[in-house]
Amino acid sequence: MSTQTIEKSPTPALPAPSPAVAHAALHSLVWLVFANAIGVLLAVLLLLPGLNPWLGEWTYGRWMMVHMNAMLYGWSSLPMLGFLFRVYGADRGATAAWCRPLLWAWSAALGVGALSWLNGHSSGKLFLDWSGPARIAFPLAALALWLLLVFAFLRSERSRGGARTARIAKLAGLLVLLTVPFALFIASSPGIYPAINPDTGGPTGTSQLESSLAVVLILLLVPYGVTRRKTEVVTPVRIAWLLLIAESLLCAGLSRADISHRVPSQFMSLGAMALWLPLAPAYYAAFEWRANTRGWRRAMLIWWGTLVVSGWIFFLPGVLDHFKFTDGLVGHSFTAMAGFLSALIILVLVQLLGEGGWIFTRSWSFHLWNWGVLGYIVIMTIAGWLEGSDPAFTIVLSPARNLLYILRLLSGILMLAASAEWLRDAFVLVAEFDSVPAARIQEKIA
Repeated sequence: MSTQTIEKSPTPALPAPSPAVAHAALHSLVWLVFANAIGVLLAVLLLLPGLNPWLGEWTYGRWMMVHMNAMLYGWSSLPMLGFLFRVYGADRGATAAWCRPLLWAWSAALGVGALSWLNGHSSGKLFLDWSGPARIAFPLAALALWLLLVFAFLRSERSRGGARTARIAKLAGLLVLLTVPFALFIASSPGIYPAINPDTGGPTGTSQLESSLAVVLILLLVPYGVTRRKTEVVTPVRIAWLLLIAESLLCAGLSRADISHRVPSQFMSLGAMALWLPLAPAYYAAFEWRANTRGWRRAMLIWWGTLVVSGWIFFLPGVLDHFKFTDGLVGHSFTAMAGFLSALIILVLVQLLGEGGWIFTRSWSFHLWNWGVLGYIVIMTIAGWLEGSDPAFTIVLSPARNLLYILRLLSGILMLAASAEWLRDAFVLVAEFDSVPAARIQEKIA
């Protein structure tokens, strides 16, 4: 284990970490390393496009789909399974034995999807590329997760019950989760598309605000699943939930038809997200956190602020027209996925793993990841601006283009190195969990 000294929280908010959460972290890191390795391959192919014929049919376009979906449904989603195991108590008692098989079922379904995409099968929709057998396998894995959570919920109700508010919240969560497998299957249909911005072919301001508020909802719910609120701090929590309700009502009143980003209501309403810049840090400060989460909490909030500000600037008339469908928007997406979402995921895992969170708190891997992400974003923003002025910039080889793409490759290598270190340590952590009886784990980590 790391020699780093980790200060223990004086009032732990959760029982000792469970092997199921550690295994969820391991599965997610396997997919992260796999996706990062593909990202490095893609960066090499952009520098040396002549290598594509050596890959046969599995060329850049097919690997790109695997890269993106492995990041979303592997790295980003599997830690949330560990989160749900903890919230519903599926990692304890009779249902604990089913957590690992479910993780394997999820990874196997994603593996089926990866093979499907590599062989050219797709719905044609980003992040909803499920088609053929994969379109059935993955929703079935999500449905199996729901059934496990239901059994865990019913078992906990029979054995010890709980606070009425918590029971209602968990039941509401189960009702929402039940829609996920069916929504995935239906939304993957090539015949279903949302409204678009006629000026860019991309999302409207309304849909951008909707997705942003969905992220805010996750941001507000996460602490309730991994820690508890400080009893003396109430105001930021109340303000945050009231603001979410107000902005949701605002969003409900906006048009859902095809509409331009030049309409003031579209970019002005999206600007309402700026209110979360000071509120999100105050909200998270209202909860108790383990001492070893401090670095990743700070990183998550910094990336969140960067995402909110850059998201609004990039949507403004004139700016979006210059950046649309360029590397600049790739950099913005990277802020969301590799910056904010990854930091949030690691924060959750460190909090759930307790002292086992040492696998993510080594100083060098923390800095490798975050500096690699920052470098990638800056490089892609510059490349996107140049591409907006000259659409041939990323296609025609030139010294400036090649320099930027070499730096992009180096940023990817930094992130791959950080994730490989986390994966190596995760194997060590899982081995420790598997070799120590449950009672000893409680005594050692609680």
